Amino acid sequence: MAKEDVFVGSIDQGTTSTRFIIYDRSAQPVGSHQVEFTQFYPEAGWVEHDPMEILESVRVCIEKAIDKATADGHNVDSGLKAIGLTNQRETTLIWSKSTGLPLYHAIVWMDARTSSICRKLEKKLPGGRTHFVETCGLPISTYFSALKLLWLLENVDAVKKAVEVGDALFGTIDTWLIWNMTGGLNGGVHVTDVSNASRTMLMNLKTLDWDKPTLDTLGISAEILPKIVSNAEIIGTVAKGWPIPGLPISGCLGDQHAAMLGQACRKGEAKSTYGTGAFILLNTGEEVIESKHGLLTTLAFKLGREAPTNYALEGSIAIAGAAVQWLRDSLGIISTASEIEELAAKVDSSGGVYFVPAFNGLFAPWWRDDARGVCIGITRFTNKSHIARAVLESMCFQVKDVLDSMHKDAGEKGEVKNEKGEFLLRVDGGATINNLLMQIQADLLGNPVVRPADIETTALGAAYAAGLAVGIWTEDEIFDSGEKVKLATTFYPALDEDRRNKKVESWCKAVSRTFDLADLSL
Repeated sequence: MAKEDVFVGSIDQGTTSTRFIIYDRSAQPVGSHQVEFTQFYPEAGWVEHDPMEILESVRVCIEKAIDKATADGHNVDSGLKAIGLTNQRETTLIWSKSTGLPLYHAIVWMDARTSSICRKLEKKLPGGRTHFVETCGLPISTYFSALKLLWLLENVDAVKKAVEVGDALFGTIDTWLIWNMTGGLNGGVHVTDVSNASRTMLMNLKTLDWDKPTLDTLGISAEILPKIVSNAEIIGTVAKGWPIPGLPISGCLGDQHAAMLGQACRKGEAKSTYGTGAFILLNTGEEVIESKHGLLTTLAFKLGREAPTNYALEGSIAIAGAAVQWLRDSLGIISTASEIEELAAKVDSSGGVYFVPAFNGLFAPWWRDDARGVCIGITRFTNKSHIARAVLESMCFQVKDVLDSMHKDAGEKGEVKNEKGEFLLRVDGGATINNLLMQIQADLLGNPVVRPADIETTALGAAYAAGLAVGIWTEDEIFDSGEKVKLATTFYPALDEDRRNKKVESWCKAVSRTFDLADLSL
């Protein structure tokens, strides 16, 4: 078969939208379609999705992307060989085994309703907030699936009853999609992959299986949990009734792990993805490094059943691009997200304004769910351009906080530097098209920032995993990044060190002002 007649599809199910992208053998996209879906905010700090709407968005995206690629002359019908899947992590749902219907909306990763459950566990367990860190690498936090599952068990009668009678299935979004796409009620496969499982707070990082002592401590039944598989293996085939029946689903990774693979991050290399939140991961190879500086220990990827496991240090930032959406949708300062670059570029500094987007608390490295957003340093001189620039800077400061912690945890030996002794940060995600944002990031880090020609590396990573499992690509082809680097854009720091240090000091002062604000009177 000619090279151009081989294709791999990638489902990229994010926090605000779903995409399906079709890649050819040279990893170039030949067709894609994207659908946004509804965000539900039933109470302050609560965020939910409708699992049925997400399922339908996947179906529509697959159909439309295939139509577009076919219209452009690509023989996708016979050339599509596999599908990969990448998804928003931690987002949790329970559905009925007998009806196939969700028993509640999906509770989204950034949802903060479980803070009281977290406090209760911290007081009750001898290890406090870090009680499970040794086994799963994660602190007790509203962020992770186990806490969301506990909330569902405690507060939703339909969930409680379904678990009691053996009719409940638990999953993150990958599990829900795979179960439905492989048949649902008619033999659907109930699985998750190691990267998504590593974000539940229930998987043992070393055995790569559900941790029985953790399940016993939390009172969670193993019966409702999916089987854990690697990131690159044939999981099942697409069932009749879907646009591409019979096609193998052969790759599955949480979105940030997929981006690492799409960026071809080897041991000692890091990437930062800028989306709704921002997520920075450093590949630590086969070594599990326990963070002493507020980061998470997690899986990077495991590319096959018998393949070695790569681990990572991760810093998760809850609000990055979401702050730009807030400027657009809630304040009306901009009418489209892309306008922020031009508005912020009208001033050469934030004019002493510092914005900390702790809308639902702060994640790494602070882990303060009592934090709330602040905008400080406002004077009569302040205008909307200063605020826009402060919002962009807030993303970059948060990434710097995480990378500083990473440097401390990994040490000199744990990081790869170029011939000039510089640590390069690979970047991706929708917000990276903003050149000003990337320049600010390089300035605040004091290190170069490298943006690939194709910034949508999350979908590419899932395609790589799927293609690897069915023999379309080899690991050497995926990790040989020489050609990719030639096409990348590099942003070099232009800010002097003294100014950088003063700005970082002011940022830390602003962060400290966000603490202990969760109970402010409405």
